[in-house]
Amino acid sequence: MNTITANQLKTKGISAIESNLSNDKELVITVRGREKFVVMDMQHYNYLRECELDTALREIKADYETGRYVSESVNNHIERVTK
Repeated sequence: MNTITANQLKTKGISAIESNLSNDKELVITVRGREKFVVMDMQHYNYLRECELDTALREIKADYETGRYVSESVNNHIERVTK
């Protein structure tokens, strides 16, 4: 994964991001030598969000199929989750 410093971003602006994202899907911005931020284009971000949602859906289906769920009233649910 490519990295740029906060100073490079400050001096070169968005062109520093664009040129690095043409090679990789993600770009790390470092601040004082430490990795601080990750930048990616919206297409890659949307792909990752879709992967997260697919994983969550698979987990929910597995929980349902194995009986790991609770059927209860709204009031009972609120009482249970606020304890």
